[in-house]
Amino acid sequence: MSIPLLEITPTTQNQRVPGYEVPDEDDAPKYRLADAISDADIDAIIWAAYRQIFSEQLILESHRQLALESQLRNRAISVREFVRGLGKSEVYRQLVADTNSNYRLVDISFKRFLGRASYNKDEQISWSIVIATKGLHGFIDAIVESEEYVKNFGDDIVPYQRRRFNERPFNLVNPRYSDYWRTQLIALEGRTYYEVKISGQGAPEKRSARSAIPTTFLEMAKGMATPQIDFQRDRDRAINTARSVQLPEMTVKGATVKPSVSRAEVALPYSYIPADPKV
Repeated sequence: MSIPLLEITPTTQNQRVPGYEVPDEDDAPKYRLADAISDADIDAIIWAAYRQIFSEQLILESHRQLALESQLRNRAISVREFVRGLGKSEVYRQLVADTNSNYRLVDISFKRFLGRASYNKDEQISWSIVIATKGLHGFIDAIVESEEYVKNFGDDIVPYQRRRFNERPFNLVNPRYSDYWRTQLIALEGRTYYEVKISGQGAPEKRSARSAIPTTFLEMAKGMATPQIDFQRDRDRAINTARSVQLPEMTVKGATVKPSVSRAEVALPYSYIPADPKV
């Protein structure tokens, strides 16, 4: 038996208040499958869904879901099923789910699928229980099948940010590198960026990453380091040198200073012949 969704008190957000603003070009466009009459219109719906769910303005070829695209082009599935498939894809798991805590996953997924941010911490806690009990796929199903999703987007419309005022588009919020992600020890095959396992005699031993680096490598790295210029020391040396130079006295009346620069002898490969040689 699944745990029922905890009751929360929604806070006031833009999409919950009737708007009186005049529609303009800053409003999010609506992509409807019912309005698509050509292949170009279907392509626009597909790329709009990619931008909204994957948050990629330039979609990588490896991130495309060709099976879902083919079914939508043939109208075998609705836009809602296409969006559901994107949320259950391995790409969404890698880009969003694996790099965030359940609380932030709820907030980002609401921005992508419902077009709004989570109301408060209580709603994040409530939906994080759904993630913990049903997993990512069950969480995506619960969002797509929710009354709020059906009421605002139905089966035909690609989700979009509702009632955008002065905030940036939700689908441009970077899902990676949050506080939660930065403070985690990212496990890589039993080790982390900060610890390594050194196999020797007996059980593997955990040490810091620096102790696992060979000393020869550190010596080589030190030898490759470029010498740094001590600006302050060079500046003081140049000032002292300039102050110690004795300049000739030029203010005494009648004093003559002979130039100390003598004519340099230059060895030319030929002898100079004047234009009117004397015979």
